[in-house]
Amino acid sequence: MYEIAIIAIIVLFVIVTKQQKRLNRVETELGALRKVTAGGIVPVAGAEVAEAGEQAPASLAQAESEPDAADEVEDAPGPWGKVAAASVTPEDAVSGEPEAKPAQPGTKPGKRDIETALGTRWAVWVGGIALALGGLFLVRYTIEAGIFGPGVRLTMAGLFGLLLAGAGEFVRRTGWRTPVAGAAGAYIPAILTAAGAFTLFGAVYAAHGVYSFIGAGAAFFLLGLIAIATIVAALVHGQALAGIGLLGALATPALVASQAPSAWGLFGYLAVMLAAAGVIAGMRRWHFLMGASFVGTGLWTLVYMAGVTLPDFAVLLVFSAVTLAVLVFVWLSGAAEKPRVDFVAIVPAFFVGATALALFVIPDIAISGGPARAAIIVAMMVAAAVWRPAAQAVLHAAGIVTALAYLQMMPILDLHAELSSGTMILDGMAFAVSRSSIVPVGLVLALLFIGAGLWSARRHLNASPWLAAMWTFWAAAVPLVILLTSWVTFGNIDRDPVHAVVAVLLCAGFMVAAEGLARAEQPPQKGGAAVSCALAGAATAWLLFLHMAFGSGMTTVLLGASAVVPALATRRRAWPALGWLSAAAVVAVLARVAFDPTIVGAEFLSRTPVFNWLLPGYGIPALAFGFAAWQLARTTNGRPRLIMEAGAALFALLAVAMLVRHAMHGGVIDSGAPTLAEQAIYTLLALGAGGILVALDMRSPSPVLRIGSLAAGVVSALFICGQHFLALNPLVTDESTGSIPVFNLLFLAYLLPAVAAFALAWYARGKRPKWYSSMLALMGALLAFAYATLSVRRLFKGEYIAWWSGMEQVETYSYSALWLAMGVALLVAGVRFGSQVLRVASAALIAIAVLKVFLFDMSELEGVLRALSFIGLGAVLIGIGLFYQRLLTSAAVAGRAE
Repeated sequence: MYEIAIIAIIVLFVIVTKQQKRLNRVETELGALRKVTAGGIVPVAGAEVAEAGEQAPASLAQAESEPDAADEVEDAPGPWGKVAAASVTPEDAVSGEPEAKPAQPGTKPGKRDIETALGTRWAVWVGGIALALGGLFLVRYTIEAGIFGPGVRLTMAGLFGLLLAGAGEFVRRTGWRTPVAGAAGAYIPAILTAAGAFTLFGAVYAAHGVYSFIGAGAAFFLLGLIAIATIVAALVHGQALAGIGLLGALATPALVASQAPSAWGLFGYLAVMLAAAGVIAGMRRWHFLMGASFVGTGLWTLVYMAGVTLPDFAVLLVFSAVTLAVLVFVWLSGAAEKPRVDFVAIVPAFFVGATALALFVIPDIAISGGPARAAIIVAMMVAAAVWRPAAQAVLHAAGIVTALAYLQMMPILDLHAELSSGTMILDGMAFAVSRSSIVPVGLVLALLFIGAGLWSARRHLNASPWLAAMWTFWAAAVPLVILLTSWVTFGNIDRDPVHAVVAVLLCAGFMVAAEGLARAEQPPQKGGAAVSCALAGAATAWLLFLHMAFGSGMTTVLLGASAVVPALATRRRAWPALGWLSAAAVVAVLARVAFDPTIVGAEFLSRTPVFNWLLPGYGIPALAFGFAAWQLARTTNGRPRLIMEAGAALFALLAVAMLVRHAMHGGVIDSGAPTLAEQAIYTLLALGAGGILVALDMRSPSPVLRIGSLAAGVVSALFICGQHFLALNPLVTDESTGSIPVFNLLFLAYLLPAVAAFALAWYARGKRPKWYSSMLALMGALLAFAYATLSVRRLFKGEYIAWWSGMEQVETYSYSALWLAMGVALLVAGVRFGSQVLRVASAALIAIAVLKVFLFDMSELEGVLRALSFIGLGAVLIGIGLFYQRLLTSAAVAGRAE
């Protein structure tokens, strides 16, 4: 009994809070009305005025249903009679609660009267709580004192509850109201009725749970009757009372214990309660009541399924049908042609979908035929979404449930299949994935989603394009998921002609559907969202077909070549999705090569240089992407074209890089650290990629291309500094530089990258920031310096040039002469091309040569080599001085001539 008293206090406290909010709104409006009657018209807040205008029909309907209340307002004494009738708030008009009479004109607007609050609101609230607790305590007292027998005591409590409910109805009909501010905040009829309901609940529960005076069936019936009657009474007393009735109705099955509980009895009662709540909520458009009803019955469904080993399938099917029927025919009645979104539908969609998913995935239930029953529930969900466009949440729930149910069947990790026995074993537990049950169910569901989805998409195509797109999406997604699951679980993962044929048929069907939808659009052939979803389904089906019908190598090659098809289709159809399908092929091929860079697997890759699977695996997609970019440039010319151009460049570079690595590692591309030769190839590719991206960006400006070109240059510089100069430098690694005098490792690793860096720096001038060109020019100069210096050392040391092999005097002198000559060459080039970077590099190189001569050659060289070193240095420095004087003189003469 104490528990019931606590529940009563909590619920009545909720009522108090709600009434307090309504009181604040009424007092605000009354303050505005006082100013109107005083002669100063003050407009009400715009949001409240708009709300009142939207709810005007509800207010009129309420006035017609309660003529006594309206008449009393109009006949009220003083100047407030007619005005008060117009001050009914939208919430009062919907809930049926009477409007508040304004306070006396002498009261300041917005200022609360403590005396009025205590005398009208708090007194009523506390009185209602006292009445409810009094009824409960009366039952408890008669139990403890033993004054009367059980029948008399419970009869008295029941009469008291009925008396309270009757008093509430009497007060409502006679209209006892106090014409002061705040009286409407404590709606006496609703509070009295609520107190009576709690008393009746307590009496019936005591009769069953305490005394066993009545059986479980009678108690169940009486508690349900009280709860439903309370919900019905909410039509005239407001939504808060409906909440009390709903709480009691949902608690009734838990309060009544039975030795032989009946699932049909439980869900029959819940069905009646849900239908009654739906009717009341639909009449008043009480979203909270409807949503709470779906939540309560849905929780009871989950509790039932968790409490039994094998649920009664018929009960679950019938109750799922009742839930969807209440949603479709009661709550959403009259919304058949309105493609609006109803958020209340999310609740039944979740719980009905959870029921279907449980029938699919719980092993014991699935083995006993759960998937077939789940398919029936999914079919009912799809039918509900077809009948009521506002029930879009049910459609999404049906699609998600079906997709999840089939995806979880795929074998993963430690799961091993025993297809011969018709079951699959997961961690030692039999799992219901029998081909004889799963495949037919999947076929039926696939056809259901295709038929209902495409028909509904055509139906809503022009009235609601996004709703049509949703239907098209699920019409494509569900069959494809079922096909994928069937292939992975029951088919041959390498090559499966049967599933491949199904994939081709789906691809063709979705293409036909896309054409049909495009022709039905207004204007025709604009390629809206629904058409895009159908094309995406066709592309996915084609992707599955390639994986099912061909081996790894042909799948990659054909997938890359497939990018040409949507690009060519843009010649006849200007659908935006076509270009993006070509771009999607780039992503798909990238995913494949990231998963397996060898294209066909390391064990099947030939060791023959160049002419192996790497050439078509990377080269054909590069050519296809390039052709697709060329075609898109002449039709759609949007972002997809840029993606295709970048994809073509990337795969061309990847083809060269992979072929180089394959050749240098004897046919093995995934073992060993890269050598300097291999790294040189990668650096050249990075520099080339930077140039290609700059060229593409100049043709079609794009932030992606601009940032990508900058990133390629920076990566190249990092490669040069980290790998060429430090980690892989032959001076450090003592790697063989080759036996050929000129075209050797130094030529590949230093001279070619230097030329490429200079070329990119020159090409990027004026097209990229100054620091970018300067950085690349500096890298080129350093690479050229390294090439020349290391070539001199190779001339003296041969194939291996490690630093620890020592240095002879002639070699030492040669470096000085070389650096001076290079400094002069850089100075001439800097002046010739107007490059300050080259002139600065010249000065730095000559400074290094000067320091070497004075600090190193002076102590290491002897005889004529020492003399020649200083003579050469002096001659070069004097020559540089004369060169600059001549240059400055010529500039001054030219300036005077101008």
